[in-house]
Amino acid sequence: MANQPLVFDFNTAQRKPENIKHPDGYCPFCDVDHLENILAQEDDRIWLVNKFRTLEDTLQTVLIESSDHNGGPSTYSTEQNRQVFEFAFRCWHQMIASNKYASVVMYKNFGPLSGGSLRHPHFQIVGLNHYDVYQNVGVRNFTGVEVSKNDDRQITLSTDPIIGFVEINIAINNEKKIDNLADAVQAIIKYLLKDYMHGSMTSYNLFFYKIYSRFYCKIVPRYATSPYYVGYKIAQVQNMPRLEEIAAEIRKQLSL
Repeated sequence: MANQPLVFDFNTAQRKPENIKHPDGYCPFCDVDHLENILAQEDDRIWLVNKFRTLEDTLQTVLIESSDHNGGPSTYSTEQNRQVFEFAFRCWHQMIASNKYASVVMYKNFGPLSGGSLRHPHFQIVGLNHYDVYQNVGVRNFTGVEVSKNDDRQITLSTDPIIGFVEINIAINNEKKIDNLADAVQAIIKYLLKDYMHGSMTSYNLFFYKIYSRFYCKIVPRYATSPYYVGYKIAQVQNMPRLEEIAAEIRKQLSL
C-alpha cells in the first residue's frame, strides 16, 4: 500500500553524531581509519554500511563523497563532481542489480532543514526490503515547465510536485549520460545557494529515481515544510509566472 510509514528506531538515532547544529561535533566521515563495513572505495570516495541504521526492514548505506569536510557540488571542480556522481551511480546500481530489495533509494541531504545530521558531504543509498517507493512517485511528478532540453538531458520545474514549492527535475536517458546530469546539478545548486530567493536558501535535497529506462534527479530547496503538506498531504506549487521566472534564471546559469 502506498504511503505506508517506515519504522524508525529512536534508540539508535540517539547515538548518532551530529555536527550541523554543532559544527565542532565529532565527524565519523573524517575519521577514515575507524570506518567499518566498507563496501567500495575509489580515491577518497567511500561507500560503507551505515553504522547507525535507524530504519527497520532496510539496509542503510552511506557514500562519503570526499575527504573535504566542507565540500559539496557547489565547491567541487567539474571533474571531481562528475567522479562523485559516477561512483554514486555505480554503487546505487549495484544494490538495484542485486534484486534483494523491493526498491533502492539514493538521496543527499545538505543543510539544517534537509533532514541530515552530518555536514560532511555524503549520499545515502538505502535498500527497502518490502517497500516499492514508486507506488508513491510517478512520471507526473517530473513533468512541468521546460527549462532546457537536448538529446542527452531534459530539465523541468514540476507542476505536480511531491511536496513543493519548487522542484527541479533533471532527466537522462541512460547511465552513459551521468556527466550531463552531474554538470546540471552542480550549476543548479550554485544558483540555488547564491541567487535563488536572494541567497537565503541554506538547505536542499537531491533525490534519484530510475523509472523505466530513464534516470531522474529531483532537486528540492528546503524551507520549513508547509502545514498543508504536514496536515493534509497537499503539495503547493509556485504560480506559472514565478515558475517561468525561475526557469529563465536557471537557463542563464546553465549557459555560464
